Amino acid sequence: MAADKSAPPAATAGVSLIVRRRIRATPERLFEAWTQPAQLRLWWGPASVDCIDAEVDLRVGGRYRIANRFPDGTVLWITGVFEVIEAPHKLVYTWGLEPLAGAPERVTVQFQAHHELTEVIVTHQGIPSAQVRDRHDEGWQGCLDGLANYLHAGTAEGG
Repeated sequence: MAADKSAPPAATAGVSLIVRRRIRATPERLFEAWTQPAQLRLWWGPASVDCIDAEVDLRVGGRYRIANRFPDGTVLWITGVFEVIEAPHKLVYTWGLEPLAGAPERVTVQFQAHHELTEVIVTHQGIPSAQVRDRHDEGWQGCLDGLANYLHAGTAEGG
């Protein structure tokens, strides 16, 4: 399934980030772990953050919500809308924190097979500042660490 691939202003303005990791799993397995709430809750977030809830309506125009609980007890909800779903190779969705303030950011996740490994490529666009980009980089690196560990992939390669 695919939606209009033209980028809204939020996706082209601001700062971008690309994070890559090779994980020993198929694109199908990684796509499933990324899109099924029960699995998402088990690996999402950096080591110090707990994913306490996840909701996924996996269809173009469907919404997702992910609750992150930080060590101080603060809970932040990440939310957005799926714009492109090309299972098992690509997801594109908006990204913002509830309550939404300003234009949403955009995340593209690609799963590219390389023999027994799959390269996960996360492109996060429309980030408001370099400081926020650095926090996103830390978060995405932690998510990919958690995903690799969840899938018992051993040492993830790349970066």
